[in-house]
Amino acid sequence: QVQLVESGGGSVQAGGSLRLSCAASGFTYRHSCLGWFRQVPGKERDKVATIYSGSTYTYYADSVKGRFTISRDNAKNMLYLQMNSLKPEDTAMYYCAADDNCGGKWPYSGQGTQVTVSS
Repeated sequence: QVQLVESGGGSVQAGGSLRLSCAASGFTYRHSCLGWFRQVPGKERDKVATIYSGSTYTYYADSVKGRFTISRDNAKNMLYLQMNSLKPEDTAMYYCAADDNCGGKWPYSGQGTQVTVSS
């Protein structure tokens, strides 16, 4: 059974930092693509950052480039998102996601962790 459990969310003032973590189990972690998505009420879930199995390729949404860093620890089955220079518009529920075929469908996601950035 695939499990993705996020942690590290919270409330922070603009300009601050947070580090999200995601503990993964139940699938071939080291060969999978992993990512972070976010969603605000009433809007679609947006892709924030993704990382391929060998960590050789990463993707970032334009809105977070230069501020967020995605990383993975294959030995620990962990995924991270370091978020710096946070802005109020980063406020959202953040979800960890996995795509074991790297086909872009992202069939697995966690329950989410809330990030709130105040101005």
